[in-house]
Amino acid sequence: MEFQFAHNNLNVLDLDRSLAFYKEALGLSEVRRMDTGDFILVYLGDACKSKHLLELTWLRDRKEPYQLGDNEFHLAFTTKDFDAAYEKHKAMGCICYENKAMGIYFISDPDGYWLEVLPEGK
Repeated sequence: MEFQFAHNNLNVLDLDRSLAFYKEALGLSEVRRMDTGDFILVYLGDACKSKHLLELTWLRDRKEPYQLGDNEFHLAFTTKDFDAAYEKHKAMGCICYENKAMGIYFISDPDGYWLEVLPEGK
């Protein structure tokens, strides 16, 4: 029996703000959407470089921010142009943690989720 990753889910408070952030910060774009009336699921992809998707869930009646606890969970993204990505994220003001010794850093999305950025091949 074999399994493949399909997607990861993050719940978001402001769907439009999150979609804009993921497009600007990581170049992710909407692949498909499902609106049930009570919630909207939006799947984001990285222009077919990977089959793995990021699912954003927006609950229509949710008004309070999500409690992320210690926020030890994160998603990781690689890039060929690490230095340019770092400068872009620095200009956006979304870098929340750097580990220069390991050559990585983290950005924080509008809901406070941490996203690791590392050079391709690392």
